[in-house]
Amino acid sequence: MARTGLGEALMTWRAAVAPGDVGLPGNGTRRTPGLRREELAQLAGISADYLTRLEQGRAANPSPQVIEALARTLQLATPERSHLYQLAGLASPVPDRIPRTISPSVQRMLDRLNDTPVAVFDAMLTELHANALYVELMGERTGHERNAAWRNFLGSTSRVRQTPASLGQLQELQVADLRRTAGRYPNDPNLQALVDELRRRSPRFAELWESGVVAEHQAGRKIIDHPVAGAITLDCDVLQVAGDDLRIMIYTAEPGSSDAEKLALLMSVGA
Repeated sequence: MARTGLGEALMTWRAAVAPGDVGLPGNGTRRTPGLRREELAQLAGISADYLTRLEQGRAANPSPQVIEALARTLQLATPERSHLYQLAGLASPVPDRIPRTISPSVQRMLDRLNDTPVAVFDAMLTELHANALYVELMGERTGHERNAAWRNFLGSTSRVRQTPASLGQLQELQVADLRRTAGRYPNDPNLQALVDELRRRSPRFAELWESGVVAEHQAGRKIIDHPVAGAITLDCDVLQVAGDDLRIMIYTAEPGSSDAEKLALLMSVGA
């Protein structure tokens, strides 16, 4: 029997879910890996016969409710979930909230970078995590200051040395980034509140927001004026985590340079 892409995907994802992952006992011998068809159907709240017909390509046009129940039960990540909707001929629903969770794999990577200033931001540019060296370099940020856009449009102090031109470019980048985020998460209340406040209190932000400015993250070199180590020149790279919609900001110094020595000094101060 000819199966559809939807049927093949459902069978593949069903085989990848261990019974214990969904609260089912995993004891006993199973002829096939993963969940049985009847188990997936029961957990998703649909009939086993309907799931059989979906997998065999004998049922078409499943409802969004059915697809969402299957995606939830199969524990699909955001890209897989969107692909399931596409296979079913449905538009993927717009997420209500910006992801603000750091996955274990990303956290393991961060734990290996203790000798490098690293911070993680969500899609609305709010700091979620900063390692000890990043905090020592930039200072600890609390409240509204944890959001990079709020800080650069409404904040008062920063250790990063800026010229009017470099600050203007940074602001353009951040407004463009927030506009793209608003397109992906139009219903996130925290993002709406941030944009509303910045438009109300910052004429510069309001001007850029209305102008439709376009910009992309690029690697750059920054000078940080540290109260103990003095001026430190570092390369700044922003990495994006696919699927989680996170930005990882990493500062590095040229090996063997005086800036690298100053970073080492900051590590000893932090320790």
